[in-house]
Amino acid sequence: MTRAHRAAALATAALVAFAVPGVAGAIVGGGEVDAASYPWLAAVGSPLFFTRPSGQFCGGALIAPDRVLTSAHCVQIAQPVPRALSVTFGRTDLRSSDGETVGVTDIRLHPGFRETSFGGTAVYHDDLAILTLAAPRPGPFAEIAAADARTGSILGWGATSETDTSGTRLRAASVPMVPDAECAAVYGPAFDPRDMLCAGSTTADTGEYDSGGPLLVDGYLTGITSWGNGVARPGFPGVYSRLPATDF
Repeated sequence: MTRAHRAAALATAALVAFAVPGVAGAIVGGGEVDAASYPWLAAVGSPLFFTRPSGQFCGGALIAPDRVLTSAHCVQIAQPVPRALSVTFGRTDLRSSDGETVGVTDIRLHPGFRETSFGGTAVYHDDLAILTLAAPRPGPFAEIAAADARTGSILGWGATSETDTSGTRLRAASVPMVPDAECAAVYGPAFDPRDMLCAGSTTADTGEYDSGGPLLVDGYLTGITSWGNGVARPGFPGVYSRLPATDF
């Protein structure tokens, strides 16, 4: 079972137990950072998801006063009942009550979103969703721009290895951007450069409970954490939804 599927199964079990659909699939390497440095960063979760502090199971980015961009696979199952979800800003440690939590009133998936597979790994295409918040936020907002650099930064809460998902503090890491040709050589036709890009190494990668979180290049939101074959495995970089692609 892949990292995204494990998180999805746990979240789904928690929400279905309460007759509410729900979902989705932190940072390996790097170090702890303060959420105050990223006021647009969102912890996406549900009060019904008891597996994690704050009910967090994915990340997201505030891109407008009442809009959070995240991964479609994180929130697909909750689409009929968006109020089952919550979004928290300004929380460095998920065990705390810091920051502000806002409800969700609508979930809009990219119309091209679909799932295929790479061996036993789930592959997500057009893996983007917009959450509409119950109350607007004053900003600042994450600014979206295409990638044009050799390194990027990733952010998230949770897993620090493939086997340790106990972390609760926000972490950041620097990751090398992987050329499309190299990523295609690894993942074959599962990798689509039109809506995906790759980043990561054996010492820095995203993992379980990071889906939906940001890939930043020069401070701009360039990708959204989507899928990968394990965590920081040699030869298998993480795969991100390519931005800008929010015209849906």
